[in-house]
Amino acid sequence: MKNNAMFESVYKEIFPFWENLNAEDRNFICQNSLALTYPKGTHIHDGNECSGVIFVKSGCLRVYILSDTGKEVTLYRLYSGDMCMLSASCVLQSITFDVFIDAEENSECYVISGPAFANISERNKDIKIFALETAVSRFSDVMWVMQQILFMSMDKRLAVFLSDEISRTGSDTITLTHEQIARYMGSAREVVSRTLKYFASEGIVEVSRKGIKILDKKRLRELTL
Repeated sequence: MKNNAMFESVYKEIFPFWENLNAEDRNFICQNSLALTYPKGTHIHDGNECSGVIFVKSGCLRVYILSDTGKEVTLYRLYSGDMCMLSASCVLQSITFDVFIDAEENSECYVISGPAFANISERNKDIKIFALETAVSRFSDVMWVMQQILFMSMDKRLAVFLSDEISRTGSDTITLTHEQIARYMGSAREVVSRTLKYFASEGIVEVSRKGIKILDKKRLRELTL
């Protein structure tokens, strides 16, 4: 038998409806949960499959969309304490676009079976409302990404990306390759490299094999405005 206590101690903290469920339903969710470890680079969710509801215990997952030509656009990242509902298409049947999820870092996650969660949500409106609210809360992140792509110049988009990265990591050096940055931004490597070359000529960054070092945070912030 699975260690239900391990899952229940987590779920009662993250699910506002947990205490309102009867013992049978709580046990059903725990019995249909898995504690999984995803090594860095693992493809966790491909398109419209119902992988389940994913809760990130530690690490970082990247949620993105993929064009017909293979171009990736990062929608948002999930960190410790975050939950992804878009990986459970059988729960949110009104979500009709495909998303993909990769592990950006070695990540520990709890995954609830999509069909099991959908089964419970069909007879409990509190769960269905929670699922919808969790998914909708991420659409502000998605719209921000679309706004950048549609309306921002490349230098502003890259400045925003670099600023977000140094804020996230706490380091002035970004170790991502130009190819990785382009993939996250939904751009081309050549465009990213050309813009970084311009930033370097202005003394904003230093580009080397070790990565991209931010030299002038004030100028970089000014470019994001």
